[in-house]
Formats: sequence, structure tokens, C-alpha cells
Amino acid sequence: MTSEASPGSRCARSGMLRRRTQEEDSAALIDMAPGAGKGDSYGSTANTLEPGGHQAAACRVGSPAKPRIADFVLVWEEDLKPGQQQDNTTRDKTDMHGDWRETFLDNLRAAGLCVDQRDVQDADSAVHYVLLSAPWAVLCYYAEELRLKLPLQESEEQPRIPSRNCPTRPPTGRPACWSGWASPTSCWRTCLTCPRSTTPASSKFLGSDNQDTFFSNTQRHQILFEILAKTPYGHEKKGLFGIDQLLSEGVFSAAFPLHDGPFMTPPEGLQAPGLNQRQVLSQHWARWRKWNKYQPLDHVRRYFGEKVALYFAWLGFYTGWLLPAAAVGTLVFLVGCSMLFSDTPTQELCSSADSFEMCPLCPDCPFWLLSSICALVQAGRLFDHGGTVFFSLFMALWAVLFLEYWKRKSATLAYRWGCSDYEDVEERPRPQFAASAPTMALNPITGEDEPYFPERSRLHRVLAGSVVVVMMVAVVVMFLVSIILYRAIMAILVSKSDNTVLAAWASRIASLTGSVVNLIFILILSKIYVALAHVLTRWEMHRTQTKFEDAFTLKVFIFQFVNFYSSPIYIAFFKGRFVGYPGNYHTLFGIRNEECAAGGCLIELAQELLVIMVGKQIINNVQEILVPKLKGWWQKVRLRSRKRQAGAAVAAGRAPWEADYELLPCEGLFDEYLEMVLQFGFVTIFVAACPLAPLFALLNNWVEIRLDARKFVSESRRPVAERAQDIGIWFHILAGLKHLAVISNAFLLAFSSDFLPRAYYQWSRARDLRGFVNFTLARAPPAFAAAHNRTCRYQAFRDDDGQYSRTYWNLLAIRLAFVIVFEHVVFSIGRVLDLLVPDIPESVEIKVKREYYLAKQALAENEALFGAGGAKDNQPLAQEMRLGPQA
Repeated sequence: MTSEASPGSRCARSGMLRRRTQEEDSAALIDMAPGAGKGDSYGSTANTLEPGGHQAAACRVGSPAKPRIADFVLVWEEDLKPGQQQDNTTRDKTDMHGDWRETFLDNLRAAGLCVDQRDVQDADSAVHYVLLSAPWAVLCYYAEELRLKLPLQESEEQPRIPSRNCPTRPPTGRPACWSGWASPTSCWRTCLTCPRSTTPASSKFLGSDNQDTFFSNTQRHQILFEILAKTPYGHEKKGLFGIDQLLSEGVFSAAFPLHDGPFMTPPEGLQAPGLNQRQVLSQHWARWRKWNKYQPLDHVRRYFGEKVALYFAWLGFYTGWLLPAAAVGTLVFLVGCSMLFSDTPTQELCSSADSFEMCPLCPDCPFWLLSSICALVQAGRLFDHGGTVFFSLFMALWAVLFLEYWKRKSATLAYRWGCSDYEDVEERPRPQFAASAPTMALNPITGEDEPYFPERSRLHRVLAGSVVVVMMVAVVVMFLVSIILYRAIMAILVSKSDNTVLAAWASRIASLTGSVVNLIFILILSKIYVALAHVLTRWEMHRTQTKFEDAFTLKVFIFQFVNFYSSPIYIAFFKGRFVGYPGNYHTLFGIRNEECAAGGCLIELAQELLVIMVGKQIINNVQEILVPKLKGWWQKVRLRSRKRQAGAAVAAGRAPWEADYELLPCEGLFDEYLEMVLQFGFVTIFVAACPLAPLFALLNNWVEIRLDARKFVSESRRPVAERAQDIGIWFHILAGLKHLAVISNAFLLAFSSDFLPRAYYQWSRARDLRGFVNFTLARAPPAFAAAHNRTCRYQAFRDDDGQYSRTYWNLLAIRLAFVIVFEHVVFSIGRVLDLLVPDIPESVEIKVKREYYLAKQALAENEALFGAGGAKDNQPLAQEMRLGPQA
């Protein structure tokens, strides 16, 4: 069949690449007339519905007893204050927005949607609600376009194989693979082999006799959003299309699908009907007392879509795996507590009195006694002992097993939810990409014309965006240098204090205040860069939503990695390495380089981790609890006061669209994933410095799951359900962090911990570690001692003339050997675990193979039953299925 699109909206069909005509941008309307033929899925077609004709009849489809009010809502607010003076620019902008809005709504009507407007108005302002719903014909058309999964009728006489249950071709002539099978590829190929029939396609599906309940609410939302995302309100080449652009321009205030109903359950004793899906989730998932229960992932998926369900599945899986990590980390910390007062070097330091007089920390600072930092050294022993080595090895293997078993869990969920091949086969171009791409090309997988953007042009844009990312990373490094200078200056100022204790704690005070300032800079820069990364990613023209989100995620994570981890990396691997020695101190911009505080850099790194990780978690949780409540309260007060002024009875109840508009906009999952992945980095990369990090992460995640659940169910507007087959690029980022964690912990244990110096001293000097404190201290050069007329000590392995001693070089060789052995052992064990744990469970793999076998059997039966006449149109496809794509 042929499409009845107007000539001005068709594309030239010559060649694989086709240049779009300007006339095509004037409309994005689909042909809803019965018997319309196959057309371009992504281009524009002319409207064939007469106003008040077929469209009006279609809008009346539905049960008279319980008509469907709306599936999607558009909202805009209007200021009606009398006598308000507006300049010409503001007036022109208001008129332009009104014209865009009217054009957009007219195009929605022409596309076959039912558009109903409701207003709430007072003397000064008005809120306009546009209620959208799709009639049966529109739903059927777009169900085929989006390849929605619908349940097939079971045949009592025949076994459940695709050839018996495959739906016939719809009136448009395209294969309608609305299958309940979990393997979309095999079903889609098998559907292509089904013979043509005059039977309506919908009759092959369960419940197709009831048009009100045949499509679920989630599927209706997906269909309506697809139409909203592609409908123009002006010239498409100028980007004047889609609801997203209208929202960013302020033409509409909000666009959201309606919730199923209230989330509060009816009071006990009332003879209320069964709970809706939202009430079920609120009752059994989003309550604090359900913290110890498994999440109802299938219900979450049914209401919010696969993408949201996969996030909560991953978060619950990650939280469960934190239990053993937190238990072992807490045990290691308790071991450190038990060793606190029995450690020989710590006892020697605390009882040294005035035996070790230390060199000044700055040119004008006084000499100080090593015994004054007894408390700091004791605190450092809580994290720096032999158990830390075991825990670092444990966490490295824990990360490997966690990711391996998540791959199995993800594969199982993707199979059960029927989205195993979604990104490879079923995912369609983004509406924004479809309207902005300059050319058309043939998709070799689907065989349909799709929008196309040249890969070379995209590569140039990606490279240009990478330059911006590098510039932003340079900005972060500049802020890090400023924090380093701040700490150095603060340490000098506090060291000059007359209070001896305060002067001894100067470095720790400077480090703590610097961590707080660094956290403030991190949060500010994060907000700025996320907005910039979104603009860059849109400019790069990525074809699918998955690729768009992956590119955006990668940009933001690179920046956030440097933003959050730069300070801990500096403390762990660079601080105190370039200090010099008394009389020859190294400087940065005239200020002496920082050295590790008394007690070592490991305790300072633990402090930095706790401030950034725990501080960020506390701030985020407070924001997620208080900010939504404050915003929701203000939104309700503003809208209800307007309703009272309009004379409406608030107590009588609100319309569903008004209740949902009072909720907060759903901001997606990016921030949630980013928070958890950054936490995973803190838990694994620097775990040698803080064994309690998994415990704090576990406590936070128990709260996070319920906070996010409450946010989605009761505090936010319902998001449009999106499909996904996994957590996307986040998994590859986690895998990268896993490898980085092994290397990082190896260097931490080798260069920042006292583990290897103690082991070397036990092996070469004394098994009981007596005299270890004196072993780690060097004497000031004679020139420095003569200038100050007294001698002093400092922490380093140097000779009396300031040169590195033989012990330093021996320890350096031992440290490098430890790094090599540690990372080789961990990577080798990780590789063995990777081979032993299959990515796909055996049960799932057997089911996939079974489906492939049934598909091939159905193809053979189809050829035998219908012969050449029934399968002659599908001979190339049949040959490909028998012999493979290489044939």
C-alpha cells in the first residue's frame, strides 16, 4: 500500500542518502485514515482527518460508563493582572508563545489526538490544563511504530510457537511484532514470515475486544509522548518542534502523564475497590518500615518502565552487596581499635616526652615536641595496620564479584521484561535527532529509511566538545591549587599561635577547613558543568536516546571524577612527596609545600573521604527530604489560593490533573546514578584509608532507596515510561573504577601506609618494633642546626646532609615490588572469577536457545504450510535465517 501523504511532505526517493525538502518541515502529521499504506516512520505525512469528522468520532471511542478523561496533560500559566504595563519586547514574546501554542495544539488535533482544555482562573492569573488522549486508531498505529509488547492469544489446539500466534500484518502493511516473547529479534523475524490476512491485527491479542483496557496506561503514555516529541509548531529546521523545546522556551509550564490515582490508601473499614498500582507501590515499597523487604521490581517496571525499574534493581543489588563489605570493614576497624594501646611504636611516641624535638613547620614557627601529637598518631593507627592490607584485597575481589553477578542479574531481568535486544534492534532515533538530521539513509537492520547524520561531522563535534571538557577539568585543577595554597597559608598562620596544642594541630586544622571549602567548590562547579554538558551533547547529534545519555553521562562523569577525587588523589599520592628538608624546603608561589600532618597522610586521607563522601550524602539526603516538601508546599499554596480566589471549592476535591500539577517535576535518574557511582568510587578506590566507608555507604543507601521510592510515587509527577536493557554506560564506568581501585589501593598501601616500613624494620632490625620511631626520623643538616643553635628531627629517610639514605632506596624497591605483586595477584584472581562466573545464567541461556529453535521450526512449518505463494515475499529473509547473515 502507499501512503496518502501530500506531495509537499514526501522525500525524494532516489539514492540511499536523500536531502530533505523544506516543505517537509511544515507538518508532522500522521495518516490515520483506514487503509493508509506504508509510509516513512520518521518523516512527515499530511493530515487526512477533517476537523470535526473522523477525528471527532475517534475521540468518542471509549466506554460510556467510564470515559477516559486524559492520558497526558499540558499546562501553562497566564498572567492576567489588569493595568500591567508591558514593553514591546515582552508583548511580542507573549504573542509569539501564544501562536506557537495554538499551532502545536492544532497539529496535535490533526494528528488524531483528543484535546480538551480546562481552566482555573481568578482576577490576576489563570492556569490552563490541556488534557490529551489518543483514540483507538492512533494507539494501534503507534503501537506498531514503537513495537510495543502486547500479550498474544494462546491457542488451545496448537503449541505456543510463533508461527501459530504471530499477529497478521496491520492495514499499514508493516509487520506488527507486538509479541509477549522475551526475545524480540526472533519474534520479529518470525512475524515477517506470517502470511497476509484480512483479519485485523488486534484480534490476535489478549483483551483486544475491550478497547479501554487493551493498552495499559504506561503504553498510552509512551505513545502520546512519541507524538508530542515529534509534533512541530514552526519550521523544523529551526528546531521549532517537540514538547521539550516548548518547555525550555516557557511556552508550557509542564507536560506529564497522569498518575493512576491517589497514592494514599483508603481508610480501613471503607468498602473501597482494589488498590491502584500507585497505591500498591506506596503501601509495599515507598514506606520506611519496608526497609528490610525486597523491592517489587515487576510492579515498579509495570508502572514506571524498564529504565526506572533497572535503576532500583541495581541500587538494591548494590546495597545488598554492601552488607558483607560493611561487616568486614567494621571488623577491620575494631581490630585497629584493639591494637591502639598495644602498638609498640605508638607507645614509644606517646611516652617520649621531650626526647624528640621536631623542626619548625615554617620559617617563623617554633620548635615542637613529637609527643604532643600522640592523639593524632593513635587515631591514625585505627586505619593503618596489617588488617588494612587484607581489607584492600578483599574489596578488590568484592568489586569484581559484584559486577560479575550484576551482569547475571541484569541479563535475567532484561530477559524477563522482554528488552534483551532493545538497544541493538528495537531502539528508534530520538525525535529531536529525527527532525534535525539533514539526510535520510537506509537502516540495514530494519530495512526502513531513517534520519542520518554523517559520522565525520559527529566526530568533529565530539572532538570540539572534548576541548570544552578539558578546559573545565583545567578549571577544577586551578581550584585544587587554590585549596592547596589555602591549606599551606592556614597551617602557617595557626602554627604561629602562642598556644602549643593549637600550633601542633595546625596542619590538621588547615586540612579540615580546606576539606569543607573544597566540598563547597565541588557542589558549585557540578551545577555549572552539568548544564554545559547537556548543551554540548545535544549539539553532537546522537541518533538514539541511549547513545545521547551515554555521551552526556561520560562527559559529566569525567568532570565529576576530577572534581570529587582530585583532592583525595593529591593527599594520597602527592602531598608530602616534594617537601625538601630543613634549610632547603621547596616552595609553590613562595609558599612552602605541604607535608603530611603528624600521624601520616593516611589519616588525613580518611578525614578527607569522610568529609566529602559523608558530607555529600548528608547534604543530598537533606535536600531530598526538605527541598521537595518546601517546593511542594509552596506549589500547593500558590495553586490553591488561586483556586479559592476563583470561587472554587477546594474542600470538594481537586481534579487529577490539578493534583498532579501540584507535585514536583520528575528530574530523571542521572543524578541518582551519579551519586551512587561516585560513592562506589569512594568505597573502592580509597578503601585502604577508611575501612568504614562501606558501612557509611550502606547506611546511606538504606535511606536512599526509600527516599527515591517516595519521590517517584508520592512527591513527583509521573515520568514517561522508558525502555532499557541495562544500566547503560554506568556499568562500564563501574568496571573502570574497579580496575582503578586495584592500582590505587596498591599505591596507597605501598607509599602512604606504614605497613611496608614496619615490615622492613621487623625484617632488618627488631621483631618487636622497638626503636621504630627513631628509625623514621632524620636529623636536621648541620647548617640548619648551626643557624638555629639547636638540633631537631623531621620525618624522612635522609642522611645528615639531607640526601636520601640507603634505607630510602631499599624501601622504594620494596614498595614498587609490592605494587606489582599486589595488582598482578588481584587481576589474576579477578580474571579467574570472571571466567568461572558466566555473564548469563544457564537457565536464561537455555530459554534463549529454545526460542531460537522454535523460531527456526516455525519458519520451516510456514514454508511447508503455505508454499511458495505464502512465503515468496520472505525468501531473502528465510534464506538469511537458515544460513545466517553472511549468506
